[in-house]
Amino acid sequence: MSDNITSLGLDVAASSVVASGEATWGLARPTDGSRLVVLAPRDAGFLARLEGQASEHEGATLLVGPTSPRNAAALRERFPWLAPTLVGRATSVGLGDRLGLATPGHVRAMRSSGGALRPVFAQQSIREMERTGHTPQQVMDDAMWGVFAEGWRNGFGADADHLKEPGDIDRTLAAGFTMFTIDPGAHVDGSAETMSPAELEHAVESLPWTELEDTAGALRQRYLGSAFDCDGTTAEFDEEILAKAAVKYARAVAHVARMYRHLDAASGRPFEVEVSVDETDQPTSHAEHFYIATELARLGVRWTGLAPRFAGRFEKGVDYIGDLRAFERHFAGHAAIARVLGPYKISLHSGSDKFGIYPIAAEHARGLVHLKTAGTSYLEALRTVAEVDPLFFRDLYTFARERYERDRASYHVSARLDRAPEPSAVPDADLIGLLDDFNARQVLHVTFGSVLSEKGGTGAPRLGARLLALIARHPEAYAANLERHFARHLAPFARTAS
Repeated sequence: MSDNITSLGLDVAASSVVASGEATWGLARPTDGSRLVVLAPRDAGFLARLEGQASEHEGATLLVGPTSPRNAAALRERFPWLAPTLVGRATSVGLGDRLGLATPGHVRAMRSSGGALRPVFAQQSIREMERTGHTPQQVMDDAMWGVFAEGWRNGFGADADHLKEPGDIDRTLAAGFTMFTIDPGAHVDGSAETMSPAELEHAVESLPWTELEDTAGALRQRYLGSAFDCDGTTAEFDEEILAKAAVKYARAVAHVARMYRHLDAASGRPFEVEVSVDETDQPTSHAEHFYIATELARLGVRWTGLAPRFAGRFEKGVDYIGDLRAFERHFAGHAAIARVLGPYKISLHSGSDKFGIYPIAAEHARGLVHLKTAGTSYLEALRTVAEVDPLFFRDLYTFARERYERDRASYHVSARLDRAPEPSAVPDADLIGLLDDFNARQVLHVTFGSVLSEKGGTGAPRLGARLLALIARHPEAYAANLERHFARHLAPFARTAS
């Protein structure tokens, strides 16, 4: 039947075709959206679990159905390689997809990297889900259909990113996510950096000691007077360093422990956790990292990755901004602490397009590293638009400029509108170059939510709907752009992968 399914005139992707028993499955990609295609014996019991239009074809049943949650669940049940798995401590990369159409390109990039890295194809934060209008189940299913389309059978993870409340865990757990990135940023007290000694002492005494299962005296006894050597990186605590670390991060530690225990009680299946403290104002010192990891372990939390806030600036959509030598010293110390106290991976958040630091991170992590990307796949979708429909790209850029000042509020970006070219000043042939302009690139990057949720004028298609339809009509162009772009991201890590 596998020969028949690709000759039915349904544009079935050859890479998707898989035979199971007497049935053959595949994914057709017409211009109005993908379709599940199944050719099976007429009495096949599993057909009742699928939805779609059934017809007779040479004595068999041909079912053409939607890429719906029901059909996605049926495929995961039948083909275990379509369900996410744990990534563990292997060198890995998270590949966020704000449009739900990027996974085929992500798969091709992973293949071109030689298969040394473990991919996380389903990855989106709660904040991004709200801005894109996606549910956790949609994020999971979009990734799965991409995996199915490309015939990827080497496993993939699913990261519920930047979870802040127990309800976030419940929603993503129900959708089948396997990796949970806990973000306690709202509980980090950055004011500790400027407190006087008296204020620090009072703040330490006011910490939630019952929830921390600790006392101020026991804390001091554990840390003061000792220098902790971590593979050449020393974490040393005096009264001030310890007080600042505790005041700054103790409530965050308690929150992570609460979230972890909720996840552990609710899950009923294996899971893995990443802890993220990267969205804070000050870099995480080596002593603070040591404190966070030691206290989390004391409270019974187990994790596979930790994302510190690094020195320098990790702005959206652009390369690292800062002193590379200072970054190398900072990163090397964090990697050493992770090896000794874990081992666990150091995670690079906002890792898209940080080409200057990839060789440094790959060398010092010694395989224990996770690269997390997201918005760069959206930018490659815009690159595809600029290639095939420059006039529409001009509309998107004009709209992005209008929304930038509002949308930038929740991001660390430094682009300025007065330095981003005016749309009217750029000829059609040069529009694609805006994606390589620092200011224009960030303007386009952080306004994705407004583009995808924009309502449009009376009778006019929404910008987001137009964008999705265009990418769906040009899947090969989009996949090629993604493969090329991510090949640069992955190469340094593939060479040193564990």
